[in-house]
Amino acid sequence: MKKKIEQVAKWLGIKTNLKDIEVTGASINTRTLNPGDLFVPFRGEKVNGHQYVRQAIEAGASASLWQRDEPNPPSDLPLLIVDDCKIALQEMARAYRDELSTTFIGITGSNGKTSTKDLVASVLKPYFKVQKTQGNFNNELGMPLTILSLDTDTKFAVLEMGMSEFGEIQFLSELARPDYAIITNIGEAHMENLGSREGIAQAKFEITAGLETHGKLFYDGDEPLLRPHVKNFFQAVSFGFDEENELTVTDIKATENGSSFMVSGIIDAAFTIPVLGDHQVKNTLAAILIALEAGLSEEEIRKSLKDAALTDMRMQIIPAKNGATFINDAYNAAPSSVKAALNFIRETTMKEDKWVVLGDMLELGDQEREYHEGLGKSISSELTGVCLYGPRMKWLHEKLELSFKGKLLWTESDYEPIITLLEENISADSIILVKGSRGMALEHVIEPFTEQ
Repeated sequence: MKKKIEQVAKWLGIKTNLKDIEVTGASINTRTLNPGDLFVPFRGEKVNGHQYVRQAIEAGASASLWQRDEPNPPSDLPLLIVDDCKIALQEMARAYRDELSTTFIGITGSNGKTSTKDLVASVLKPYFKVQKTQGNFNNELGMPLTILSLDTDTKFAVLEMGMSEFGEIQFLSELARPDYAIITNIGEAHMENLGSREGIAQAKFEITAGLETHGKLFYDGDEPLLRPHVKNFFQAVSFGFDEENELTVTDIKATENGSSFMVSGIIDAAFTIPVLGDHQVKNTLAAILIALEAGLSEEEIRKSLKDAALTDMRMQIIPAKNGATFINDAYNAAPSSVKAALNFIRETTMKEDKWVVLGDMLELGDQEREYHEGLGKSISSELTGVCLYGPRMKWLHEKLELSFKGKLLWTESDYEPIITLLEENISADSIILVKGSRGMALEHVIEPFTEQ
C-alpha cells in the first residue's frame, strides 16, 4: 500500500490538516513496525497502545490513529482521530481491497488451513506474484493488516480465515470478498463455543458470505456435514478420497522425501509433494484446483508442487543425529487431525520401528475426555512405543494400560521422561510422530535429537 494520508482520511470519512505524508502499510506493534507504516493503537485488557504512539513515530511510523475518547492526544504528532481504531483498521482494508485487481483466495477449515494456504501459494508462486497470510494473522485484526500489506501488483492473495465463534468467518469473508473459497474439513476445534460438529460446519460455511458472484467454492467432499450447505450452492466443487468427488486421489505412497499420488476426475495425473500424510495430500487437491483455475498446465503444477514449502511443524520431516526420523506435526491437534497422523504412522513403510508422542488436544469443551480416550482406537498394536504428555492425556494412558503391549509412558508436565525413553530406544530404523496442540510445545521433545 502506498497512499497519501489525505487518501487514508478519505477512506475513513474524516478530515485532516495533514499533508504530503505517505503511508506504506499499517502496524499494531512497535516491535514489528516498518518505516512508513500507519500505527494503529488498541486498548487491551493489560496494555493501551496509545501509550506507544510516540515510540511508533520515533521508530519510523508515518502517522498514527488516535481513538477519540482517549484523552490527551499529543498535538505535536501526526494523528488521525477516529471513533474506533479497530473499525478504522477494518475500513481501511475494505477500501484498499476495493482498489485492487488481485484475485483473493479465502481458506478455512478445522484443520489444514495453514498447510493448504502454503500449498496454494507454493503452486502459484513460480508463475505469479503471490502474497499470503503470515503466521496467525487470520482474524479480525490480522486479516485487515494482511490486506493492507498487499502490493498493488500482487496477482493472488491467499488468505487464511480463523474463527472461534459464529459470525467471525462471515465478517472476514465479507471483508476480503474472495474469488475462490476453500473449506478443508470439519473437525472438533472450538466445540465449546459452537456446540457440535454441525455448528462447526455452519460456521465454516460462512466463508461463502462474501464470495464474489463469479466465485467458486472448493470443499472437502468426504465430509457429510457440508453436503446440506452445498446442495443448492452455485459453483461448488468437491475434492477428497471418495471416488464420487470431482477431484479424487488414489495410490498415495510415502517416502523419506514426501508423498506421491494419483489424482483423477477434473484432471488425471500423478504428482509428488515434499510432505507426508494422506491428509496433506487431500489439502493438495485444493491447491491443484486453484492452479487449474489460474490456467496452469499439468506439468507446471507438477513442477511447483514438487518444491512446495510448508510452514514448520506440519508433518515436517526432521532427521535426527542418529539417523532416526522425526515427523514434527506439533503445531496443532484435534481428534480428526490426530487420527489422520496416527493413520499415517500405522501405514507407512518408511521405517519399521514406530513411535508416537502425543500431547493434549485443547479447546474441545465438555467432550474432551471422550475425545482423548477415543484416540485409543487409532493406536496401532504395531507401534513400539507411545509417549503421552499433558494432564488430559492421562485419560488415554488409562485406556492404553489395559491393552497396549508396547512401551507406554505418560508425563503430565515434564518432557524429560519422554526424551530419556526415546534416547534409550530409538535408532536409525526408528520413525517418531510428534503431535499435539500448540500450547503443549512438543517440539521440545525433538530438539535434543537434532542439536549439534
